Amino acid sequence: MVGTKISPSILSADFAQLGREVEAIETAGCDWVHVDVMDGHYVPNITIGPDVCAAIRPHIKTVMDVHLMIEPVDLYLEAFAKAGADNISVHPEAGPHLDRTLQVIRDLDCKAGVALNPSTPASVLEHVMDRLDLVIVMSVNPGFGGQSFLPSQIEKIRQLKAMIGDRDILIEVDGGINPDTAGLVTAAGADVLVAGSAVYGPGAQDVSFYEKNIRAIRQAGDAGRS
Repeated sequence: MVGTKISPSILSADFAQLGREVEAIETAGCDWVHVDVMDGHYVPNITIGPDVCAAIRPHIKTVMDVHLMIEPVDLYLEAFAKAGADNISVHPEAGPHLDRTLQVIRDLDCKAGVALNPSTPASVLEHVMDRLDLVIVMSVNPGFGGQSFLPSQIEKIRQLKAMIGDRDILIEVDGGINPDTAGLVTAAGADVLVAGSAVYGPGAQDVSFYEKNIRAIRQAGDAGRS
């Protein structure tokens, strides 16, 4: 059985030291580096853009997992691909033609993902499953870190697992993930866990601190899968 993947969100990192921070979480054992891109329009917060992604790309040796919370999204896909994104995930509400958007992402040689808000049903993916490499289930409302996990999303994860069947599509869960919630979502079918404050804690720490937190989340996730 493949172990639970951990994708720490740099939204909770020290923005003045992003290169050092991504190196630290990779040294601490993370699998992916999650980059939350927010525009102050689709979500009520502004974070970073493609130039920052390009700046941190040389420091990332694993996977740059880019989550675009921006609208309109299609205009910026190429910029994030050129900035070094390995995965690009979009929200279905952020563009008029989801099937086309996903095909563009794949044509840019990136893995294509869709992120589902808590109120967005799994059924929105029914006719684009063969365009997908991953699905992000938002277990909080997007826009800010540090929110509490929404248990209502566990059933959505189960629904997605059934829809995916034997397709090679990963389920990623983002929001309120910590050692107490990790096992709940992996038991329902999650493969990848995004964690921000549960990895970084109250402000930037050091590699040993991140390693302890990543290990605790992964162990809880693996226990849920067994």
